[in-house]
Amino acid sequence: MNRDIQQAWNYHNLTKHSYMSVRTSPHFLDWPNMPSPFKVYAELEPIALPRDLIETGAPALAAIASPRLVPSGPIKPSLDQLAAFLYYSSGVTKTKAYPGGTIYFRAAACAGALYPVETYVVCADLEGLPAGVYHFNPGDFALRRLREGDHRRVLRDATADEEHIRSAPVVLTYSAISWRSTWKYRDRAYRYHFWDNGMIAANALALAAAHRLPASLVMGFVEADVNRLIGIDGEQELSLSLLALGSGEEPPSVSDGEDLTDLSLEVIPLSHTQVDYPSIRDMHAASSFHDAGEVLGWRQAAIADHLPPDATGPVTSLAPIPPAELPGNTIEEVIRRRGSTRRFARRPIPFSDLSAILDRATRGVPADFLLDRAQLNDIYLIVNRVDGLEPGAYYYRRAARELELLRPGEFSERASYLSLDQDLGGDAGVTLFFMGDLKCVLDRFGNRAYRAAQIEAGIIGGAAYLAAYSMSRGATGLTFYDDDVTEFFSPHAAGKSCIFEISIGVPGKRPLI
Repeated sequence: MNRDIQQAWNYHNLTKHSYMSVRTSPHFLDWPNMPSPFKVYAELEPIALPRDLIETGAPALAAIASPRLVPSGPIKPSLDQLAAFLYYSSGVTKTKAYPGGTIYFRAAACAGALYPVETYVVCADLEGLPAGVYHFNPGDFALRRLREGDHRRVLRDATADEEHIRSAPVVLTYSAISWRSTWKYRDRAYRYHFWDNGMIAANALALAAAHRLPASLVMGFVEADVNRLIGIDGEQELSLSLLALGSGEEPPSVSDGEDLTDLSLEVIPLSHTQVDYPSIRDMHAASSFHDAGEVLGWRQAAIADHLPPDATGPVTSLAPIPPAELPGNTIEEVIRRRGSTRRFARRPIPFSDLSAILDRATRGVPADFLLDRAQLNDIYLIVNRVDGLEPGAYYYRRAARELELLRPGEFSERASYLSLDQDLGGDAGVTLFFMGDLKCVLDRFGNRAYRAAQIEAGIIGGAAYLAAYSMSRGATGLTFYDDDVTEFFSPHAAGKSCIFEISIGVPGKRPLI
C-alpha cells in the first residue's frame, strides 16, 4: 500500500484548509469530553525519575546547530541523563490554573496544548535502571515498566538492522494517541501528530548535542513489531518515530526474559466517548511497512542535498552575529522559558537575529531518510518588520545562506490571512512557511514520505523556536490556507505544498490603531 501514493494525495486534499472550508464546516469543542493529556496505566507502579536534573551549561544556539556527533567509542546515557532528556523534551515545565482546571505545559510546543505524543523507553541496563520497556508519564515524572529485559533486538529487526538503532543503549519510541488531537483538529490531526513529534525531537536532538551523545531519528520500521513491543493497537494509538541515543552497545541475539507476548494492560480512558476519524487510520495504514524489504528500500531512497536553481531576484546574504557576541543562554534555560507567543507587538527584529535563527535551525537533521544536510522542506518567508531587510516575500537559499527576494511589498495583512486569518502571522516580524515538493518525495519514498515531510518541518520549526527564544524573541506555530500559500509564493513555489508555518517576532501587545 505504501506505493499507492494516491492514498497520500487523498488524505492531503481532504485535510486542506481554505477560506470556504473553514467557514462551511463549523466544529464546536465538547469541553466536558476533552481528553486527558496523560496516559495512565491503572495497575503499574511508578518508578520515580531523578528530579535533580543535569545542567549541561551548553549554549542553546550551539546545541541547536551542532551536527550529528560521530562517537569514538561506546557512549551510554546515565539514568540522570535519561531523566534530563525526558524532562527537557516531553516533561511538564510549567502549569497554569484556570476556572475549568489546569493546563500542564510541556517542554516542547504542541498544537492546541493537547499533547498527543507518548514517549516509551526501550533500553539496555543503565546504572539505576534495569533493561526493559518503559512508558514515560510526564504528569508524575515517572516510568512504568511494561516489559522486563533487553528487548532492543525487536527494534533492530523492525528497522532492518539500522546502524544507529543497532548500537543504541537507549531508544526513545514515540507514538500518538489520535483522539487527543482529533478532539479539536479532526481529520487534519494526523499532520499535527508529526509536527508535535518533530518539536519534541528538536528538543531531544539539541539535548543530545549538549550532552555529547550521538542521536539519530529513524522513521523506517515495521509498524506491527514496534506496536507489539510497546503494547499499542496501531489504530487509536500510532507509532510515529524512533530516536536512538548513545552508541556502542549491541542488543542480545534474542530478546531477554519473557517471550514477546501481547501486553494487556488496563489504561484509564481519556474521555467519556471518542469520535472515530477513519481517514487517519487509513492514511497510517497506507504508509506503514510490513517487512524488512520495505524498510531497506526506504533507507536506500534517502535524499542527498542539492543546490537550488540560480536566483532570479535580488539576494541578501545572512548577517549572523559573531560567535563571541551570541547570547549565552543555556539550552536548559531556553527550554524552561520557551512558550508559544500569543501576541506580537508589531515591532521590528534585527536582521542579525533572523540570520542567526535561520542559520542555526537549518544545519541538518540526523535522520534515516536524509543524507548529510539534505532537507525535504524549503523555507519561504513573508518579512513584515525586520530592520535591515526590505519587506516582501522571500525564499531561503540554504546552501548559499542567503535570502532571495521574490516580491517586494508590505504583506502583513496577507500574512495574517494566509495564517488562517490569525493576526499573529502579520503582526510578527517574519513568518516562515515550510513547503515541500510532495510529488517528488512521494514518488521517491511512497506514502511514508508524507510522514517524513511533516516531522522534518516540525523539527526545523522546533529548532527555530528554540533559536528565537535564545535571541529573546517570541515564536509560535500556526496553521494555514494550503493552496493560498502556494499561490502567494508562485511561480517560484508552483507545485509545492505548504507543510508547516511558524511566526517569529517581538512578544507584546499589538498597538492600537
